[in-house]
Amino acid sequence: MLPIDATGRVLLLCGFDPAAPAQPFWFTVGGGVDPGETLAECAARELREEAGIAADAAALGAPVWHRTVEFGFNGTRYRQDEEYFMLRVGTRAVSMDGMDEWEKRTVTGYRWMSAAELESLAEPFGPPELPGLLRDLV
Repeated sequence: MLPIDATGRVLLLCGFDPAAPAQPFWFTVGGGVDPGETLAECAARELREEAGIAADAAALGAPVWHRTVEFGFNGTRYRQDEEYFMLRVGTRAVSMDGMDEWEKRTVTGYRWMSAAELESLAEPFGPPELPGLLRDLV
């Protein structure tokens, strides 16, 4: 999910892999699809749970980008298909109160970032194509 504010910045979360807690990284809002849920419904639910921003799934339209990625987390390897939706959110307060317990233990913060800010980050972020994608979208 790519929530974009009035100035063209994307909302990212910062967290860590419990297997490597000293190596924080930035990532987009999102998560797994629940049974019977559409991709857009999942994106809207994850946005509400992880950022406290309510969105109508129908307002998301079609995904703006797709990737398949392999990564490790907490000692397990994953292969994941990801669909990215974009939503212009204007100026919205962010609340991480809806996160589940696992997320609350591993997500340490959030930040709205421009493409240039992403490119100057000291910590890794994902997806690595995000600065170019953000420039294309805004």
